[in-house]
Amino acid sequence: MENAQPTEDAHAYHFNIIDTPGHVDFTVEVNRSLRVLDGLVFLFSAVDGVEPQSETNWRLADNYKVPRIAFVNKMDRQGSDFLGVGKQIREMLKSNAVPIVLPIGDEADFKGIVDLVKNRALVWHEDNFGATFDVIAIPEEMKAEVKEHRAALIEAVAEYDENLMEKFFEDEDSITEDEVHAALRAAVMDMSIIPMICGSSFKNKGVQFLLDAVCRYLPSPMDKEAIVGINPDTEKEEKRRPDLKEPFAALAFKIATDPFVGRLAFFRAYSGKLDAGSYVLNNRSGNKERISRIYQMHSNKQNAVDSIGAGDIGAAVGFKDIKTGDTLSDEKHPIVLESMNFPDPVIGIAVEPKTKADVDKLGMALSKLAEEDPTFQVKTDEASGQTIISGMGELHLDIIVDRLRREFKVEVNQGEPQVEYKEALTKAADHREIYKKQSGGRGKFADIVFTMEPSEDPELTGLEFVNSIKGGNIQGNLSHP
Repeated sequence: MENAQPTEDAHAYHFNIIDTPGHVDFTVEVNRSLRVLDGLVFLFSAVDGVEPQSETNWRLADNYKVPRIAFVNKMDRQGSDFLGVGKQIREMLKSNAVPIVLPIGDEADFKGIVDLVKNRALVWHEDNFGATFDVIAIPEEMKAEVKEHRAALIEAVAEYDENLMEKFFEDEDSITEDEVHAALRAAVMDMSIIPMICGSSFKNKGVQFLLDAVCRYLPSPMDKEAIVGINPDTEKEEKRRPDLKEPFAALAFKIATDPFVGRLAFFRAYSGKLDAGSYVLNNRSGNKERISRIYQMHSNKQNAVDSIGAGDIGAAVGFKDIKTGDTLSDEKHPIVLESMNFPDPVIGIAVEPKTKADVDKLGMALSKLAEEDPTFQVKTDEASGQTIISGMGELHLDIIVDRLRREFKVEVNQGEPQVEYKEALTKAADHREIYKKQSGGRGKFADIVFTMEPSEDPELTGLEFVNSIKGGNIQGNLSHP
């Protein structure tokens, strides 16, 4: 959680920042973060553009309806192309990406940006790694390009706002800066426009402008509508507004193990207030949980707080049974919020401790890791007796094995990765089998003809047996395999 001060605004802003890996192996982190976020800064490489994992994470953000800003990073790298990435976002992600800045220079010569809303240029100071900048007039050689893209920006916001559309046709220059900001904010929250910003975050270039854009265009918890959940007692929908006076409701989106404070449950509070030392209702188990302490989490430390209110994110300590996706609520006002759906593992490896003394330690460590990560599963192969760990990819499992060594001090031997194939019938197949058995007396004989084919019902799982025998002296108590 960070506090940030916009460069030109007297207001103070309080941020809860969640940083997730974009790699598809860690889709669980992206998934559960998007579930509790109000706004998103989607990072693209100016060199690589839209990658396959970008498409996966973009679809997730669409599913959770998270407003976003696109930040094109690494503009100082060879081969960077800001407008090219914007074209990819529009074509490959089917999103209305609109640049609100233009880069001054490119690759090694990248030194500033043109603010298309304010119609001015910012050039960073190289001596302090872009921490400060000068406001200058737009370079002469860029004026034609700036005019073209500013007109495209004004046209995009005018298309969204009918009032601005009238002014646009009368006199494009009559649309004020504040009107553009207001229309952009509404369009971003409606996911109709994706503002595009560029920079080089390693050298602080463009970061200040990005923070201003986050404050200006992305929604705060107070901008969001009331969240909808189901009352488990009445099975009817109920709403919780982001208000401290409302009954408490929160979603636990991550379970972690801290070496100093033990198990932590990260939760997003949607309504009401939770005090340290008080009780909440876990709507999955139906049990009360005492939250002995509440922390505000930083990257490398945690600060104890007395309470967490609506719109904020905290971590609870002292609970007995809270899992990822559980709804925590006021005991007298139960509610179940929409949880999260995680994909099944796709690859597995066999692991065993290097020493017999570590057998118990390995079991405890794997159970803790499986509790933290819903896409990581542990099972014992019945045939071989091996412990099989499964995850979303080789990198995912490499990180798991590394954590076993670093955090839990367990050294393991590991086998070759095995892809967890899933088989399904794709077309019909006919088969005939004749059964004969003569052991005295009348003997046994059967002529069996059957067809195996995929079900027409997409919701059906497992096998469905249909007896189509007509006539004959056949027993009627046949059962499907």
